[in-house]
Amino acid sequence: MSNTLRPYLNAVRSTLTATLCLENFASQVAERHNRPEVEARQSLEALLTPLSISRNEGERVLIEPSFNSLRISIKIKQADEIEHILAHKFTRFMMGRAESFVILRRKPVEGYDISFLVTNFHSEAMLKHKLVDFIIQFMEEVDAEISEMKLFLNGRARFVAESYLGAISG
Repeated sequence: MSNTLRPYLNAVRSTLTATLCLENFASQVAERHNRPEVEARQSLEALLTPLSISRNEGERVLIEPSFNSLRISIKIKQADEIEHILAHKFTRFMMGRAESFVILRRKPVEGYDISFLVTNFHSEAMLKHKLVDFIIQFMEEVDAEISEMKLFLNGRARFVAESYLGAISG
């Protein structure tokens, strides 16, 4: 992890740890229902203040807490058009397999690339620090994975260009 990424991830980690105090909160609109309030938005008193942690313009995290759920939306760094395409393909691939990742949402919040939804049932079934570790590790790995794919793509493009130019000149 780079020195510039460490304070950003530490801020996200401490904020997630503080906001993952979820408890069972029944719907105030429909009897015997328990919907994630951050998604349903039916009772405004159940929603807490959203928090945005930003590393720069293109890399930020939105944490939307409520009494019984927490939505984490991540904007992945995209320095150029290639990284934009790679990030879009990667997140689409991940969201297509959202059932394998229990807390991953199929559709991200507008303006962000990928979103997670943690409910009180998830926090009861899973360890809180392991959920935070998973999200932090995901943030570290997705950046490294996109950089690796970009390097592979540039190497492949260089090889194809050399082959093409070699065939034309020879």
